[in-house]
Amino acid sequence: MGWRKGNTEVSAVHPIMPLIGLLKTHGKLVLVGAPENPLELPVFPLLMGRKIVGGSCIGEMKETQEMLDFAAKHNITADIEVISADYVNTAIQRREKGDVKYRFVIDVAKTLQQG
Repeated sequence: MGWRKGNTEVSAVHPIMPLIGLLKTHGKLVLVGAPENPLELPVFPLLMGRKIVGGSCIGEMKETQEMLDFAAKHNITADIEVISADYVNTAIQRREKGDVKYRFVIDVAKTLQQG
């Protein structure tokens, strides 16, 4: 990936230190959404690198479109498991058991076609 001026991160569960390590001096890491558990935030690398960690519950439409355009341009994809609406209860049970590797995404169009 190389050094970056900024990163945007979603609320997945994984270590944050590798992301901070990718930032240039004065770089920013923006967390979008909230993880289920508190993050361990190493302060020393932030101080020494003059790096900033910020957050937002949701981005504005313009920011969201810029993020999607950037992801498409650089072939950045998300690891997801696509499910139909009738699988939601099972997905919730799997999540409670810790049997989830990726984020669930409901295929609404397919679900409507089935109905």
